Amino acid sequence: METSFLPTAAEYLRLLPETILIVSGTILMILEGLAGPRNRKNLSPLAIAAILAAMAATVAAAGNPGPAFNNMILADGFGAFFRMVVLSAGLLAVLCSSSYLTREKADSGEYYALLLYSMTGQCLLSTANELIMVFIGLEISSIATYILAGYLRDDARNNESALKYFLLGSFATAFLLYGVAWIYGITGSTNLEEIRRTLLNPESGASPLLTGVAAALMFIGFAFKISAVPFQVWAPDVYQGAPAPVSAFMSAGPKAAAFAVMLRVYLTAFPSIGDGWQTMIWLTALGTMIVGNFAALTQSNLKRILAYSSIAHAGYVLVAVTAYSDTGTAAAMFYLAAYAFMNIGAFAVVSHFSRTGEKYVELNDLAGLAQKQPTTAALFSLFLFSLIGVPLTGGFFGKFYIFKAAIDSGLIGLTVLGLLSSAVAAFYYLRIIVVMYFHEPGDTMDTITSPAPGIQIALWTSALATLLLGVFPSFVLDYATTSAVLVR
Repeated sequence: METSFLPTAAEYLRLLPETILIVSGTILMILEGLAGPRNRKNLSPLAIAAILAAMAATVAAAGNPGPAFNNMILADGFGAFFRMVVLSAGLLAVLCSSSYLTREKADSGEYYALLLYSMTGQCLLSTANELIMVFIGLEISSIATYILAGYLRDDARNNESALKYFLLGSFATAFLLYGVAWIYGITGSTNLEEIRRTLLNPESGASPLLTGVAAALMFIGFAFKISAVPFQVWAPDVYQGAPAPVSAFMSAGPKAAAFAVMLRVYLTAFPSIGDGWQTMIWLTALGTMIVGNFAALTQSNLKRILAYSSIAHAGYVLVAVTAYSDTGTAAAMFYLAAYAFMNIGAFAVVSHFSRTGEKYVELNDLAGLAQKQPTTAALFSLFLFSLIGVPLTGGFFGKFYIFKAAIDSGLIGLTVLGLLSSAVAAFYYLRIIVVMYFHEPGDTMDTITSPAPGIQIALWTSALATLLLGVFPSFVLDYATTSAVLVR
């Protein structure tokens, strides 16, 4: 029987979300030149429509799961979950960006196109079943995000942010690619399932030492993307220097996609190095939580506080990854979904409050916000309580499931240390709430205005999602639990 190499309609459907994002981004780039300076602010609805269409395509693809394009991508429940997280983060970032760009006199279809391109790479990472596809997705996402970090070209902070991110990111990606080359040399394949079969075959002659080195090299690339210790040094400077909506997006979308591909690669392809992997991740998780939370205690800049917070939360997710189980994978998935909404919500408040040129991003600039804008202060407090892990918020159940997965895997010491680290984090989150509610308003409050419609939608959407995940977590958790079984 002849084998057809032509893709089927089902395979095109499984790649439809990325196709929509790429085509829409290209259309936005064309419209950028046709719209003229006055009409560029009207291009954001097209980006929103593209993301909503990609979400619908993700649901459709999830209804027809399976491999596509010679098994290079795998459209399954796991990939669909992370596609939705990435697209949700992108949608909220677009909503926060419209008024921000108008305020900074930087309206452009190019900005929204870059966001769509970055999401394309992250969606590819979520479904990649082949190491070459992992590299392609990573580069598509990274290059677009490098440019977004330095989007305000006349701002020296943006330029510094983009340069640091690009140089360190390229360095980390080189390690990833070197690891891919090693594993290809060991197994003769870059397909995750083929690698797994080869490494589990005792007759293959694959060296455990070389396999471990290859996995460690790849982990360096992934650790940079999730800002895990000791590869976190870029995050505070880049988050502080980048435009606030871009920082919000970077803290959620790329981080979720990087965790998605790391989980898929190691759980699918490297079952033979489980013990060594667990020890390495145990140490990385602990170091990431400690560095993130203790460094945040000394910060006064809101974006740097949230940057170090982002590092600490990567450590919490790594606790679930350390469990090396389907339960741990499901807990990591749930936590990343909850974290995306609560962290983007917090950055949305900072984006609104900072005003032109991001002049007001110091902690003391928030003094008296509860008196001037009680609703904004209340929503910000909700996001901060969720980041702490207060009950009835998504952050509480996220941490509960993570530490439960760790206990089920016998990681008692890491669980205790993680809980202690989380208690330290409560100090710097509560400090922000104290400043908003118990300090007298300063001069910065004299010029504050109501949040723009886009930011209001982002705030309320994030708040609603944070509460729903805290009150009714079972729907998302059940789907994550079903989708977490990567090897059947």
